[in-house]
Amino acid sequence: MRIRKIGVVGAGAMGAGIAALAASAGVPVVLLDIPGQPDRGGPAKDGLQKAVKAKPAAFMLADRAQLVRTGNTEDDLALLADCDWVIEAIIEQPGPKQALYERLEDVLRPDAIVSSNTSGIPMAVLLQDRSEGFAARFLGTHFFNPPRYMHLLEIIPTPRTAPAVLQTVRDFAERALGKGVVLAKDAPGFIANRIGVAGMVRTIRLMERHGLGIDDVDALTGPFLGRPKTATFRTGDLSGLDVLTYVAAGLAQATGEDFTVPAWVHGLVRDGALGDKARRGFYRKDGKEITVFDWPSGAYRATRKLANPSFEALSKAKLRERLARLDELTGAEGAFVRDLLAETAHYVLTTAPQLAHDLVSVDRALEWGYGWDHGPVRVFDWLGLEWLRREFAVRGLAVPPLLAQATSSFYQPTGGAASALGVDGTYRQVEPVSGALWLEPLRRAPTLVRTFDGANLIHLGDGVLNVEFKGKMNTLGQGPVEAINHALDLAEAGRYVGVTLANDDPRTFSAGADLLGVLMLVQTADWKTLDQAIHQFQQTAMRLRYSPVPTVSAPFGLTLGGGCEYSMHCDRIEAHAELYMGLVEVGVGVIPGGGGTKELAVRFTDELAAYEEADPFEGIKRAFKLIALAQTSTSALEAQAMGLLRRGDRISMNRDRLTADAKARVLDLAGDYVAPPPRRIRALGAEAFGNLMYALWAAKEGGQATPHDLVVGRHVAYVLCGGDGPVRTVTEQDLLDLEREAFLTLLGTQGTQERITHMLKTGKPLRN
Repeated sequence: MRIRKIGVVGAGAMGAGIAALAASAGVPVVLLDIPGQPDRGGPAKDGLQKAVKAKPAAFMLADRAQLVRTGNTEDDLALLADCDWVIEAIIEQPGPKQALYERLEDVLRPDAIVSSNTSGIPMAVLLQDRSEGFAARFLGTHFFNPPRYMHLLEIIPTPRTAPAVLQTVRDFAERALGKGVVLAKDAPGFIANRIGVAGMVRTIRLMERHGLGIDDVDALTGPFLGRPKTATFRTGDLSGLDVLTYVAAGLAQATGEDFTVPAWVHGLVRDGALGDKARRGFYRKDGKEITVFDWPSGAYRATRKLANPSFEALSKAKLRERLARLDELTGAEGAFVRDLLAETAHYVLTTAPQLAHDLVSVDRALEWGYGWDHGPVRVFDWLGLEWLRREFAVRGLAVPPLLAQATSSFYQPTGGAASALGVDGTYRQVEPVSGALWLEPLRRAPTLVRTFDGANLIHLGDGVLNVEFKGKMNTLGQGPVEAINHALDLAEAGRYVGVTLANDDPRTFSAGADLLGVLMLVQTADWKTLDQAIHQFQQTAMRLRYSPVPTVSAPFGLTLGGGCEYSMHCDRIEAHAELYMGLVEVGVGVIPGGGGTKELAVRFTDELAAYEEADPFEGIKRAFKLIALAQTSTSALEAQAMGLLRRGDRISMNRDRLTADAKARVLDLAGDYVAPPPRRIRALGAEAFGNLMYALWAAKEGGQATPHDLVVGRHVAYVLCGGDGPVRTVTEQDLLDLEREAFLTLLGTQGTQERITHMLKTGKPLRN
């Protein structure tokens, strides 16, 4: 069965978010909610409007909201009749859900799939009194909030769910919606929330036991343990304290376990301190000042840095080493962390058989749903099974069967693959993530072709050679440039059919050029080396464009400056949907000098060439605005609308599949590939340059541009217009030469050097 249209019933934050995700993927959506006042459009329309205005954005491109049709459940239920999949996301009570399903049976096609986005109500309860036909096409689909950004989707099939229905939803969710799917058992809270909420409650109790503050605990339970910067209490503020207490109470009732939240947390909820939505919760924001709730006194106080020398020392080690040396963490902080990890391990190993089909699913649920770098079971291995046994014994905790059944570790390498202990006590091969092609297993001979300083060459198979950027923020210095050229040398010599640019970093494709290296050359006045380096950077971009073998870039996350330039020069881009791409060089006082300024001038004027009446200045003006304002996309769809991606470029919704998709694109092109012909551009010269300078002066007079913005903007305009001479036809190399000259000239100014220094020190742009 093919899913071509989706219905969502319930237009709250979750329902509207799911609708926005599906529409962003290009799927038409019907969004329904209860009736409202006729003159106001009703809750469904309100929910859609909130999703359009949401920050962070629920839609990947605001225009995709046109794919969502709203209505109400009294008058418009028939709109669901041609939907292939209907997702229920209404109030978390069995009665209303069951009543809705009864009505849906009379409206939907007999093959339409129905699922519930419940966060914990058992499927068996929801299916009471439903026909076998309905039950066969029903399952749980638990999205995480916000649906666009959270990778995890827990799917909860029932014994009555048809296998084909499960496979259809799983395939669509992974491919079209970009989700990491974990199959969960029909148990309260499923996997991620059961373990996550239990961990939150446990953390609060241990904080009280050891006399620590909220900010102390966040320092200990964030990146120090391989978890997000939001750690425990900042995450609580993001999700809402009211949500925390509600979910904890629901899990306590459903499981019989003690999920009691301390009275002071309930007090915050009563006082309206619900977290970020109320601007106060565990933390409070007053203007730019952030204070933290001091639970013993009941008042907010200034935040403080955790003062523990052993914590600072261990923070410098990598996570695996840090966990192995955990006994070195002293004081109340050390006791807290050891208690937390020991009690978490005991809970996970005890409850996992009830929640999951294997331990790998537990790890993926916490990694994809809560943003952990490594799931709990992987962490248990790094702590060591003997450490677990010792800590359980000290605390009088019984050894869970899974620990007794484990040999040396929960994960074990077996013949080059990995196996993991199943909840039945036997080891089985780890099921790979569907469609994924990861570089980590390939970073060894014979697939590791060569290493460079800051880059690897890796054979992806089938003759596709990949350049992997490696280094802090994957900046592009001499090593990555050499790696790209060497990859092209090998491919052009016939050893490979094409080249990809891809890496496994979770957040950053490339933050651009190596600013520190540039600044060091400026400070030593080594202008000759700088000129050579910029020239080589430009010519590498041009090789990506005109090589006789196909080149494909796979950008994702932060793709800035040189990372954007190299991507734009490849034959094709296979971008992840979450793409924050832009030419941001003006922020550090230079212009895009790796071919980016040239490329936008050529690209945007080429787009207008087919229209006889079109003014080519409109293309130059568009490029100037994009560069001078350092515009950055917030999604791949937006990058496409901005012109950073072309019509022939593609978007992968699932980050896990991005490298494999890029490889497939090379193979698509390789069979009859012919390099594109060189391009020429009509340089608009003095008149266009004058028009852009007038706009710059107006911006400065209006307080929208600083003095150095004017200096940098002048160079951007000069290159885009091909100088200030007459209108004429120029080559790409002519513009590259102007680009390089402008780049070097700006590096010699005090304003640019101040901007680069400030960026390196603070990570933020300087407005001078």
